[in-house]
Amino acid sequence: MNVLKHMEAIFLAALVLAGASSFANAASTRAADAYNAQVSVGDSQVAVVKVSAKRVN
Repeated sequence: MNVLKHMEAIFLAALVLAGASSFANAASTRAADAYNAQVSVGDSQVAVVKVSAKRVN
């Protein structure tokens, strides 16, 4: 009977936990994607780009 009294608080607590876990999962997924996106060049040459332009005063 006491559980029925506090059903709204239980629902809100579950909602907060679900939201926090989804943000934590998204952050760890983004970190893993960023780690996997790093490219190793090795011994090959790296392309160098030189940009030059006139200064505007």
